[in-house]
Amino acid sequence: MDYPRKKQLTKFTIGLLFLAGGIEYAVILPTVWSYLQTLDAEPYFLGLAISAFSFSGLITGPLFGYWSDRTRQTKAIILFANLFQIAGNFMYFVGSSRWMVLSSRLVAGVGTGAGASIFGYLTRATTSQERATVFAAVMACRQVGLLIGPACNLFLRLFDFRLGPFIVSKYTSPGLFMCVVWLLIQFIVMTMYYDLPLSPPPCSERVVPTSSDVLEEEEEEPLMRHEAGQEEVEETGIYGSTSAEPRGPVLGDECRYVPNGHLADEEAANVSEKSPFGNFSAWREYLREEVVVLLTAQFITLFNQTALETMVTPITQRYLNFGELENSLMYFLCGIEVICGFFLVRCLSARMKDRTILVIGLVICNVACVWCLLFLARPQGGFAVLLTELVVGVFLQVLGLPFVAVSQVSLFSKVTAERTQGFSQGLRRSVGGIATILGPLWAGSLMDNLYIMLGAMMVLLTLLMIMVGLSYGYLVEPAGGDVPSEAAQDECSS
Repeated sequence: MDYPRKKQLTKFTIGLLFLAGGIEYAVILPTVWSYLQTLDAEPYFLGLAISAFSFSGLITGPLFGYWSDRTRQTKAIILFANLFQIAGNFMYFVGSSRWMVLSSRLVAGVGTGAGASIFGYLTRATTSQERATVFAAVMACRQVGLLIGPACNLFLRLFDFRLGPFIVSKYTSPGLFMCVVWLLIQFIVMTMYYDLPLSPPPCSERVVPTSSDVLEEEEEEPLMRHEAGQEEVEETGIYGSTSAEPRGPVLGDECRYVPNGHLADEEAANVSEKSPFGNFSAWREYLREEVVVLLTAQFITLFNQTALETMVTPITQRYLNFGELENSLMYFLCGIEVICGFFLVRCLSARMKDRTILVIGLVICNVACVWCLLFLARPQGGFAVLLTELVVGVFLQVLGLPFVAVSQVSLFSKVTAERTQGFSQGLRRSVGGIATILGPLWAGSLMDNLYIMLGAMMVLLTLLMIMVGLSYGYLVEPAGGDVPSEAAQDECSS
């Protein structure tokens, strides 16, 4: 099978992985509380079950990312992580007690850590120009899964039979269904996912060969073509001479210039660079202004998003008398809006810089939070007025999400070292995991004090806007380190 075909199959498989993750979220979440109630669980068990899933991913994300950075392999990691998804969902299906259900979500959450390895692979396999487009497509796949999930629940709720010693009901069937889905995904990954070599560097003609490469080349081609040699003599003036002009900026490993007589030093440096963590310092890598700002953006946006998601359903029930059908329809329409938003960002990323898209998203999120603070903290008016206020607030919040999500992921991949992207993406996802745990807890504890809840969220967004404004000049792809500067790229193409 040729390389382009393998690359397409690998991308398709990555899309299926994120699609399955979205389906699982939408299939399990609507019924987990009713399931726990049948097992005589206390109300706090719902928060524990939801948080356990995020907690596992928070821990395993950096570990799987570190594994992929060391091995430059992702297929084995995905296959290993999927085993936890399969086992966790089977435990959820068995569900003999509330502790079994809680443990099942803890085990299944381990599998989500593979997302860090996948994002690390996508970072290494894409150019900085196309990265935001690829990330937007991958995130849109998960949102499609969030739309498919509720449709799956329409037939899963009809299940009522025994499978050997196990009871298949509307509460246990989601676990069985997702266990089968992840088994199919496991087979697809085994047959259609490939650990492909990265594309050759654009400046490969300038890469200085090592001494072993020179010996092999001499054995294969003992004589140089005279035409090329004559052209070189005419251009340089003296055969074997070196240009006295200063070299361009350092271009990274692909286009590094090595002065005459220093090949041995270069080979020694290459040996130390074989390990991506050879000269790695977490202090230098992550305690930089631009990295701190992007991790803060990850935390605050996810914290606010999950808090608002937790707040919306009780508000619709209290003021609009919404039931399961109305809420399901609302989430369905939100899912369509998010997917459209991701494709809009995909188009804009080809024409606008990531930091510009980030600012647009943050402005929309601020407007949404102000709207909720003014109109939803203490809703007043008739049904039509309340419905309009809710629709506008939810629409604005959902609209800003794709802008912030895609831009900060793309920027984070550019301002951190490419060789340790797996670990870096795991750290980013862990920060997001903490936010998804704390957000619902914050909102759930202040449902009767919405001014305090929304006011604190507004303060966080204002702080983030100030940080982004002060660091706006740093939110670009760095000129040195692992990523070449624009001048270096121009020299490569010349």
